[in-house]
Amino acid sequence: MTNTFDPEKLQTALENIHHAGIPGVFAEVRDHDRTWSGAAGVADVTTGRPVTTEMRHRVGSLTKTFTAAAVLQLVDQGEIDLDDPIGGYLPHLVPGDRGASITVRMLINHTSGLAEYLPYAYPSLAAFPAMAKTTPQSLDDHRFTRFHPADLIALGVAAPATGAPGSTPGVYSNTNYLLMCELLESITGIPAAKYITRNVIERAGLQHTELPTDPPITGPYSHHYESWFGMIDPPRDFSIYDMSFVGPAASLISTVADLNRFYGLLLSGDIISSASLSQMQRTVPVIAFDGKTLDYGLGLQKTTVPGHGTYWGHEGSVWGGGAVSMTRADGNRQLSLAVNLQRWNRLDSAGKPQPHPIDAALQAFTQLVLCG
Repeated sequence: MTNTFDPEKLQTALENIHHAGIPGVFAEVRDHDRTWSGAAGVADVTTGRPVTTEMRHRVGSLTKTFTAAAVLQLVDQGEIDLDDPIGGYLPHLVPGDRGASITVRMLINHTSGLAEYLPYAYPSLAAFPAMAKTTPQSLDDHRFTRFHPADLIALGVAAPATGAPGSTPGVYSNTNYLLMCELLESITGIPAAKYITRNVIERAGLQHTELPTDPPITGPYSHHYESWFGMIDPPRDFSIYDMSFVGPAASLISTVADLNRFYGLLLSGDIISSASLSQMQRTVPVIAFDGKTLDYGLGLQKTTVPGHGTYWGHEGSVWGGGAVSMTRADGNRQLSLAVNLQRWNRLDSAGKPQPHPIDAALQAFTQLVLCG
């Protein structure tokens, strides 16, 4: 084996993430026809139950790739045009000049100018993303609140615009993807979650992936611990949560093996056409919630590793859970990783997240996988 696929080194690097402060972490790495999977730490800090590689996990915004793929299937079928205005499809949700100016493409690549609705749905996050001024109280208050997507979209549409339609850099916003879900339903006549399940999840043969309709996670899973920048101490378990606040924009439950399978099939042209895949890989700069700039396509993030190629995938976060999946452009190297703690960085007096050993350990593991 090459030094970029050394199981012992990979396991040690994974354990370093746990020792740096993550309760539990698990991953799968694929290199050509070889597969390595590993886990470190615990799924339950109370009982000490160990985390395992087969566990199902909330993967947050990795869901967006699945939603985008479903929309692009309808593009392939001639049911949707990427450059049509969303107001032509959903005039009741994005009316007037904005509906006429914002295209389907702008929604998928976050250049619509539509603001994030989250601060308005969770009142105590009203300063979001000015995190030093927020409290996590709403996370408890709304653990079992059932949100309606049209209400959330209305909050995002009513909020001040983040930019003119089509302007760059775009600004990351879940409002865009809830609109994509409404578009799917308006075209197909069935709920977006059912359409994505039938035409993306089942088509890819993902046996441990689902868009949940109820708060619990079925099957073996790790608890999801939220720290909210040290404001929740010790971190609290939010694994059982009503995910209607994001729906098919970020509610997916999956496994690291299923994620690698999905992105491998997507990038090999088995989920959408090669023409639509090319559209997915046309990127623009997009400002993420944490302020960093993403190289973002249509539901895909691009990462260039100097000397080691281009990777496509996505990262995601929910309350207490995080995940990332990356596949090299040639399909021969993949990484999917999940962690059961989020927002571990504490904030300085200016509200800026401070470095934490977890950051360095995650970077070291990723670098080992991608670069050796």
